[in-house]
Amino acid sequence: MSCIDTIADYGLRSIGIGAKLLPRTDFTLCQQFTLIGSGLIWNVYFAVLALFFGFFLANMLALARIAHSPILRKPADWFVFVFRGSPLFIQFFLAYELLVLLPRSGVNLLGLTVETSWLTRAWAGALIVLFLNTAAYSAEIFYGALQSIPKGDLEAAEAYGLTGWKKFTRVQWPTMLRLAWPSYTNEAIFMLQSTTLVFFSGFPAFGQMGDALYYANYFADKTFNPFIPYPIIAFYFVILTLIVIWGFGRVNRHLNRHLPQNEQSRIRLRPQLLR
Repeated sequence: MSCIDTIADYGLRSIGIGAKLLPRTDFTLCQQFTLIGSGLIWNVYFAVLALFFGFFLANMLALARIAHSPILRKPADWFVFVFRGSPLFIQFFLAYELLVLLPRSGVNLLGLTVETSWLTRAWAGALIVLFLNTAAYSAEIFYGALQSIPKGDLEAAEAYGLTGWKKFTRVQWPTMLRLAWPSYTNEAIFMLQSTTLVFFSGFPAFGQMGDALYYANYFADKTFNPFIPYPIIAFYFVILTLIVIWGFGRVNRHLNRHLPQNEQSRIRLRPQLLR
């Protein structure tokens, strides 16, 4: 079988397209690159959706944390504290244990039966955990940025007659994004890398269609040689990280386009060792 045939058979296997059975013997480098790259589709899926929805929740949490009302501030503070104070792997474990307690027949809401079995699958349950986790970390970043907005900017906005919602949308929110974006970029990178923990969580993948680490572990077990599949998955994640840095860098330059070149904030990769 040529490498082109291997790509055709296994390139989209992780989403149910292509060969159903995994290779059993005579593993080639092309097979390992193809299948691990196929599993990477799920890692990208988890990262993109978690960051997309987490961004909006993080903004709401950051605003709630600067609110004067304790009814808004306290729940937001506790949410951020719980998800930042506990390991992501433990959050996967606890979420799965809670979700499996839901009735298999579904939950009755206003006369309608809502299915719950899909919540225990990796594509949904693990995504929810990643979404809440990144929202908590991002909320802390945005909260710090809101606290760092120069008072002179706010006073200038009020001098121009901007108050309330207009002041927030035209001055506070854009300034918050500009200040927070380099740190938020690092959060996006680390969330991408954290998607590999889904493989170790209790959430089962559908059939044998797992993420990149699932296939890397498969080849490591079958060949008794982890020094090929694991560097391959590392290579893929380095490429994805460079793409994230490039994309977020474009956004960062747009947010800082009004500043002189020497005052623009730059994105620097600061890897975290623990989550």
